[in-house]
Amino acid sequence: MFEGSDISGSDDHDINDISFYICRGGWPKAIGKSEKVSLKQARDYFDAVVNDDISRVDGVKRDPERTKRLMRSYARNVSTQASLETIRDDLILNDTDTFDKETVYSYLNALKKLFVIEDSLAWNPNLRSKTAIRTTDTRYFVDPSIATASLGIGPKDLVNDLKLMGLIFENLCIRDLRIYADALDGDVYHYRDKTGLECDAVVHLRKGEYGLIEIKLGGDDLINEGAHNLITLSEKIDTDKMHKPAFMMVLCGIAPFAYKREDGVFVVPISCLKD
Repeated sequence: MFEGSDISGSDDHDINDISFYICRGGWPKAIGKSEKVSLKQARDYFDAVVNDDISRVDGVKRDPERTKRLMRSYARNVSTQASLETIRDDLILNDTDTFDKETVYSYLNALKKLFVIEDSLAWNPNLRSKTAIRTTDTRYFVDPSIATASLGIGPKDLVNDLKLMGLIFENLCIRDLRIYADALDGDVYHYRDKTGLECDAVVHLRKGEYGLIEIKLGGDDLINEGAHNLITLSEKIDTDKMHKPAFMMVLCGIAPFAYKREDGVFVVPISCLKD
């Protein structure tokens, strides 16, 4: 897509497949194993983080129950620009002791050092308008299965709560986009302004090219909404200072095949994505 080439690809995955891939995650030991064995990998990793790794990473003793509550709160706020104060307030409601800012930051920094969480920074394009850009990071886990393990849920729970599934599916897509962007010497950002206009992912290569991506679980209405957002953002870019995006794409969970719409926006199932 960065080269302007045509795309092709078909997909036969359904909602149950996607929910399983979210909960299984990308752990090497989970690939190709039975469902029971593969789903256990993320849960075992979660237990290791809260009971051992969170304290071992920098030699600071941390409480396992607090770690569980923090990771659960992060999972509830995954794929949002929730402030750290919002997460702290969520923790205080369930903590009889003081959970001050410094303590929250200490726990979060430890989780970052362990590569458990990896937030997405805001992208700042040159726009014609003076609309203020929101710069709060978007909250993500390194792998979506850590979110489901933190919440104690499985594939069937996600199918029964499609709103939550959509948020954690976004985390899955960001994970894959980061892998492909890294192979192309690029980074992944997000965009959101005060009017609510957003772009879930901006893949920006170091040589200057970039692509705008909206992430939707599936359905024509959501795909149309995503395409509209991408076109609106593209039209706001000041072409005197910055070139147009190399491509615009709606990355989705459920679609029969990859194709290019008449408005120029690509629609690509996550299973068709490759470098």
